[in-house]
Amino acid sequence: MADNENSNSNEDQKIDDLNTPETEEETTGDPEFDEEHFDPGKITTTELTHEIRKDFLEYSMSVIVARALPDIRDGMKPVHRRIMWAMNELGIDSSKPHRKSARIVGEVIGKFHPHGDTAVYETMVRMAQDFSYRYPLVDGHGNFGSLDGDGAAAMRYTEARMSKISMELLRDIDKDTVDMVDNYEGEEKEPTVLPSRFPNLIVNGSNGIAVGMATNVAPHNLSEAIDAIIALMENPDITTADLMQLIKGPDFPTGGMIVGRSGIRQAFETGRGTIIMRAKARVEQMANGKNRIIIYEIPYMINKAVMVKKIADLAKDKTIEGMTELRDESNMNGIRIVIELRKDVQPEVLLNQLYRLTPMQSSFGVNNVILVNGAPKLLGMRDMITGYLDFQLDVIVRRTRYDLRKAEARAHILEGLRIAVDNLDAVIHTIRNSKDANEAMPALMNGFGLDEIQAKAILDMQFRRLTGLEREKIEHEYQELLIKIADLKDILANKSRVEKILKDELTEIKEKYGDPRRTEIIDATADMEDEDLIPVEDVIITLSENGYIKRLTSDTYKVQNRGGKGIKGMELNKDDVIDQFIPMSTHDFLLIYTSLGRVYRMKGYNVPSYGRTSKGIPVVNLLKLDKNEKVMAMVPYSAKENTSKYIFFSTKKGLVKRTPVAEFENINKNGKIAITLNEDDELAFVKGTSGEAQIVIAADNGKAVRFLESDIRSTGRSARGVKGINVDGGSVIGMVTSEEGKQILTVTEKGYGKKCSLEDFRLSNRGAKGVKALTVSEKTGSLVCMRAVNGDEDCMIMTDGGIVIRISLTQVNELSRTARGVKLINVGDDQKVSSVAIVDPAAEDEETEATPLPEQDPEDLKPEEEPAAEPADDKPTEA
Repeated sequence: MADNENSNSNEDQKIDDLNTPETEEETTGDPEFDEEHFDPGKITTTELTHEIRKDFLEYSMSVIVARALPDIRDGMKPVHRRIMWAMNELGIDSSKPHRKSARIVGEVIGKFHPHGDTAVYETMVRMAQDFSYRYPLVDGHGNFGSLDGDGAAAMRYTEARMSKISMELLRDIDKDTVDMVDNYEGEEKEPTVLPSRFPNLIVNGSNGIAVGMATNVAPHNLSEAIDAIIALMENPDITTADLMQLIKGPDFPTGGMIVGRSGIRQAFETGRGTIIMRAKARVEQMANGKNRIIIYEIPYMINKAVMVKKIADLAKDKTIEGMTELRDESNMNGIRIVIELRKDVQPEVLLNQLYRLTPMQSSFGVNNVILVNGAPKLLGMRDMITGYLDFQLDVIVRRTRYDLRKAEARAHILEGLRIAVDNLDAVIHTIRNSKDANEAMPALMNGFGLDEIQAKAILDMQFRRLTGLEREKIEHEYQELLIKIADLKDILANKSRVEKILKDELTEIKEKYGDPRRTEIIDATADMEDEDLIPVEDVIITLSENGYIKRLTSDTYKVQNRGGKGIKGMELNKDDVIDQFIPMSTHDFLLIYTSLGRVYRMKGYNVPSYGRTSKGIPVVNLLKLDKNEKVMAMVPYSAKENTSKYIFFSTKKGLVKRTPVAEFENINKNGKIAITLNEDDELAFVKGTSGEAQIVIAADNGKAVRFLESDIRSTGRSARGVKGINVDGGSVIGMVTSEEGKQILTVTEKGYGKKCSLEDFRLSNRGAKGVKALTVSEKTGSLVCMRAVNGDEDCMIMTDGGIVIRISLTQVNELSRTARGVKLINVGDDQKVSSVAIVDPAAEDEETEATPLPEQDPEDLKPEEEPAAEPADDKPTEA
């Protein structure tokens, strides 16, 4: 901030230095040449520093005033003004055919602008480019360059004429509205400024580099600018904040977006500010399921070809990964840059990277250094409008005075004609008795009280003007002129009338040439994290047995009645099955635990999104897994809202471990050790706990054990753990905590399931064989799943054939702990239930018709006798 203030003060000092007159010492240091007392033998000396200072000041002021900076009145530099004046003198207005550009350039440099033809032609080319000027002043015909930086064709090939709106720059110039001066040869006249009936400086902007200073005025919308001018006329005390309600900000020819309003406010208030511009892009999904980014508007003054090359270089260098193809499909209908992406790439994230690393996001440094009365000044928006407004009021006053002079001169002649008509016979007699016009003129002047102008008008009058009808016309014209003269004098006497005329004329221009904004202003920050561009939404992460992972929206699967056949959830190979369903948010962390006891971490949005029937992407493409390493468990974890203090582990062989969650906060791409495993064991389940939960672990034999979490002491990441349940040769199929829900849902491999209360499982020590969680038999198959629920959620059940059904748990009966349960899904003879997931309740949808509930066996609902419980392993050994 301090640096910015210093630079501002330095720039202001430069401007002040140029406006400060020379000191007396400097102005008198060079003695005048005295021819009478000149002695050839003497050499006149002067200080070199004084001479350089004087010459450089003259040169710099010449560049500032005559070349580089625009005038506040018409927003033009001399070369622009002379091009417009030359085209006007040649009569090449918008209604005439185009003329060769070389003819126009020749007129400019031959009569008004003693500089090179290349500079003049390049200026005229830019005035014709609709991507350089918000409202082009030249109507070009031919190749006038492109957004890719291609130069215009040679001036002998192109043609040009004035555009329609540029005619407003010269309107009323023939009515003494501006001063005219001699050209550089003294043989022609040229205007010092154009009447500029619309605010050209504000709407088209300007840029230039002078000596010791530069200017860069942003373009704005014509309709908004005119509204602001009228508002300032009506309220001279209007504030910058009020002006920003009318002029929203710069409106660039190429459209795009402006990020944030602070730069606009600073530029409006001080005349300096940095405006962040950003390209406009949209994301489209292609037929193959991949996404592509379409860029259709780019920032102002950005070379499109250079921007595309920069994107290609970043992709080639792998600075930005995920782009598979880059094409520039732009044509005469507009910009279209296509970037095709891999399936696993988040388009919002890649687009944010493009904004950060390419010209797709650029800055426009506003620096409103403008000539005011021939001196450079730094102006805010209010001062720019005031300067233009004062000039326009002066234009209208000068035009009115001109019209008044013309009207009074014509009325004066008509007064003489009226005298002649009233004394027609005497006038004719006087003329006939005169030898010639030189004798008749003084005779008329003396005989009828006329002056020279009136007498000459009478002598020039044709005989047809003596008819009765013509005499009536003279009288009618005279009376109308008297009314017009009175009106013109009233205008000059009342400033309010002058302002009213200006308002009406500006409103007319707005209605004729005004158009909607092209540049959108968004309230955002220029430097955004990738995550800020990704919406927060509930998703489901699925993982197959063979390691295919994908992300789906949680409403992909519709609620069906219990016993429904379901809809296709994933295309799988015959030897692959669905292993896990994880509901979470896109911005939550996903802790991924592998068969080797390692843990990896990624955000939910980092998992690629795929369609419902797609099998996804191999998880090895996302994680750096070893050859024989396999993902076994996934746990969602929110860094902001997570209430878990510990991570609780269970292995297939029944070992358990509790580790503080802080141990997993910093995990690199290569992962970290989460648990040390025995050679014949692997990780099965992982849960987040508060430290005061109750743990229930179930085995595939239908037994479950419930114990306190606090029974397991906290250990580090590399510890092995202790025995949690005696699996009796089987394996653990489920682990739940009391913090997840008050009911236990159990499901068998043949599709049977039930709900029962968590309190039905007696509390015991860890290491016991446990009690029945569900009576397993050949009819039900082994127990494959145990989940904690509240009873009002939705349940997704998937089979190893890829069939998924979503049911509401309100339809599932709450039964005794030892009962077999009810049929939840019809499973074919060659299929088994592979996974069960619990999601938030969803609305009923009949996209897929539910099948009738299979007939239930009443015996399945009855509790079965249970043998006496085996004693718990009160003194378990450390594993």
